[in-house]
Amino acid sequence: MQSRNILNFQGRMFRHYPSPNLLNNDRCDVFISHRSIDTKRTVSTLLYDHLRRLGFCPFLDNKTMKPGDKLFHKINNAIFECKLGVAVFSPRYCESFFCLHELALMLERQKKLIPIFCDSKPSQLRVNTAKLSVEPEELRRFKWALEEAKDTVGLTFNSSTGYA
Repeated sequence: MQSRNILNFQGRMFRHYPSPNLLNNDRCDVFISHRSIDTKRTVSTLLYDHLRRLGFCPFLDNKTMKPGDKLFHKINNAIFECKLGVAVFSPRYCESFFCLHELALMLERQKKLIPIFCDSKPSQLRVNTAKLSVEPEELRRFKWALEEAKDTVGLTFNSSTGYA
């Protein structure tokens, strides 16, 4: 039942985007930014799998990257190429340098962003400086990106029920 609810949730999210063709396997249509510890086994992987079935080429780190890939190079290139970014905000999203870097880069590159608030609320988005030590310039960049995301209409998802 939870899987069907997630598919209904995802269908609403992408109904306005035409299904692309699958001629180029190296491209990235949708970049999924998520905190693995919170969402890898739930909404992020299900979203990735559903997008693949619809003919999109999504990027999800644990599904797309291979041993030997350069982390920043692969992630940054996928964000540069994508047409759409999805940020799956979860309780520990803002503790991750990578998550905040991905979010900031998507917004700096002016990608359309669809936030999904998974077990979290927009008002809870803030850089957790107790768990993340960054230079002042990076901190300003991350705070700006989170404020932009807060002001973007998104979707909500409850991982315990599978409902939006």
